[in-house]
Amino acid sequence: MSKKTAFWIFLIGTLSSAALFLWATYDTQRQIAALSHVDKLSDEVVAGKRAFQKHNCNDCHTILGFGGYYAPDLTRVVQRVGEDGIRFRVQHPERAFANSWRKMPQQNLSDGEISDLIAFFTWVGNVNNNDWPPQDSRKRLSRGEQMMVASVGVSPGAAVFQTKGCMNCHSLHGTGGTFGPALDKIGASLSAEEIRKYVTDPKAVNPKAMMPPQKDNLTGRELEEVARFLSAQK
Repeated sequence: MSKKTAFWIFLIGTLSSAALFLWATYDTQRQIAALSHVDKLSDEVVAGKRAFQKHNCNDCHTILGFGGYYAPDLTRVVQRVGEDGIRFRVQHPERAFANSWRKMPQQNLSDGEISDLIAFFTWVGNVNNNDWPPQDSRKRLSRGEQMMVASVGVSPGAAVFQTKGCMNCHSLHGTGGTFGPALDKIGASLSAEEIRKYVTDPKAVNPKAMMPPQKDNLTGRELEEVARFLSAQK
């Protein structure tokens, strides 16, 4: 290859890469307002962001890909644990994480600050960021994936339990979260139909429940499979 050919390859490659980068940057900037729902940036959302910064939540938690990795990601925390779950964790971290080796300090937030944080987390959770993070994706575990997992010895219901975030709060046979009750013997007290009703709308069954409704996170087939799986745990 001659020096002249190498020069033109370098020049065209550099200019093409620069043009692609500039176009991608422009296209992203053009869509930011729509993707991030700027029209929903209320005073409460802004106050929640300030409370998030004031109490250094990013030291332990990631959000939108930034922050520490000690504690769970908060990008979709409202979807994952619900507003009541957030409020209880912030108000009573010593009870919420009593059985976990990872502890959250008592920050002594006011009720107003907690409400503002929830507004901020709700806004962040609605940002269109290509369904990130993957562990909270609404698209996880298609029917094909269920069948694939089942084919290697795990039932479809167990696969739903493992991949739809149930283990963030509940444990099974010693594995999983400690915020919610262990489900090792749930089938001894609840039938598949009762479990299905509870998962769909917990407060309709127990007004004091802090578990968020899962009707938007599970398809009808996934709900059926996980209810059948849990009802067999006796």
